[in-house]
Amino acid sequence: MGTSHLIMGILTDYLTGQTLPDTHDERILQKIARFLVDDKGYDKADIFARKTMPVAVSGKTGTITVHFKLQVNGVAFAVIMYGPGSIVTRQRPTLAVARLLDAHVIPYAMITNGTDANLMDTNTGKIIGKALSSMPSKSEALEQMKNLSLNPLPPDRHEKESRILYAMDILTHAECSEYVCPLP
Repeated sequence: MGTSHLIMGILTDYLTGQTLPDTHDERILQKIARFLVDDKGYDKADIFARKTMPVAVSGKTGTITVHFKLQVNGVAFAVIMYGPGSIVTRQRPTLAVARLLDAHVIPYAMITNGTDANLMDTNTGKIIGKALSSMPSKSEALEQMKNLSLNPLPPDRHEKESRILYAMDILTHAECSEYVCPLP
């Protein structure tokens, strides 16, 4: 977290037990983690949180944080990205994450601000759900995985998706951070 976030103390991460800064964003991420375990039936071991993902474009590199990657039977099934405010502008970079993160295109991508959420079919980019609750449960995911084709991203798409992610997430974040005044 940058110094521009209000830190209200510390909290214990629901998934890992680690001590983390207590921020508004972190509270929402904790709420999502609990929802995935308590309401959707995922085991904590199925959820990979705060994984960094390098992105390289034309010799320039950056890193993004993938908020949640859900796996069923060891296979990536969905990514969930969080961002405060409007989720519409974050749909495209979220799809790029789901297309680039693993050896195969991860079937589902969700963007949420903790209140609103859009679940997207990663292959088509279409919105197929408009709430956090639209994320398939673990039992639904296990059933769906039987019929899903898990294909790698075509080589000609890799650079295009990387450019989209770099421009819409890394450059935008860097530009916005440049104009945010850190708190004392």
